[in-house]
Amino acid sequence: MTITRWIGAVAAIFVLLLMGVQRPVEAKEYVTHFTHANGTSIAYQDIGDPGDPAVVLIMGLGAQLITWPDMFIDELTHAGFRVIRFDNRDVGLSQKLYELGEPSFLWAAIKDRLGLPLGADYTLDDMAEDTVGLMDVLEIESAHVVGSSMGGMIAQLVVGHHPERSRSLVSIMSSSGAEDLPEPGGAVMEVIMQPRPKERDAAIERAFDVFATINNGGVSDPDALRAFVTLAYDRCYYPPGVSRQMMAIWAGGSRVEVLKTIRLPTLVIHGTDDPLVPVQHGKDTAARIPGARLQVIEGMAHGLPAFSREIVSTLVQSVVEYLTSVEASIR
Repeated sequence: MTITRWIGAVAAIFVLLLMGVQRPVEAKEYVTHFTHANGTSIAYQDIGDPGDPAVVLIMGLGAQLITWPDMFIDELTHAGFRVIRFDNRDVGLSQKLYELGEPSFLWAAIKDRLGLPLGADYTLDDMAEDTVGLMDVLEIESAHVVGSSMGGMIAQLVVGHHPERSRSLVSIMSSSGAEDLPEPGGAVMEVIMQPRPKERDAAIERAFDVFATINNGGVSDPDALRAFVTLAYDRCYYPPGVSRQMMAIWAGGSRVEVLKTIRLPTLVIHGTDDPLVPVQHGKDTAARIPGARLQVIEGMAHGLPAFSREIVSTLVQSVVEYLTSVEASIR
């Protein structure tokens, strides 16, 4: 990974740390449970009929389980699916590795230039094993695996390494990690790389501004966006964990060889207007998975909170219809 790509990855931290969904001020609440999976304490929610086919939702870098839209949950359960969403390690209410401290990106960059191992505290493969471990605890034999951004990367690894535990893969606004793919736009990076305020209100306002930037200046529902970033900040704000997750992405490198082995039904979704992970990443991911279906959504960017309701609805409908068709073929 080049230094330029590293800078782009650092930029992504600050976006995905706060990436949220279009939520009403009074969002639905579900019971949050806690368990140990793969040696890690994981916070999760189990929604729907336990007898229905399971869908495991994996969120992106620094993003908490509340980032999945209520519309996602409602439509999936209405279609006859059991939904599992959880906080990845080091974010939300799941286990924090406080004792490890915050990694040094400068030192990691030096090691990368010298061809030395980065020394990440864990990898995306470890996070994929967290997912499978949670399925073990919940006695889920196999599940549809749906991931967004970094969550898409983890989902790719779950399906690639554990096809017997997977029913299908849905990779949303994610990447194969292949070299020479386009990097984030300069304007987006300029805004994202600005210092993060420590004071609560200033940090919330900055998050709002970042969302507007990664959605090309547009925010469809300012009140809902501000309510969400406030909720996310108050639920958990832990930047060191996000930094360690970014190191896991960096250390993991390309998933191209894993993608070539996937033989399960796969849907790749990406937006035409994604300035953080350009649409070429989605096209590349789909091209590397045999038989994968690619859906490019016109006007979709990378920050769900600023999406119009129409785009959110299109995204949710695409996922629900695809999983329903896959499930019908399995039965």
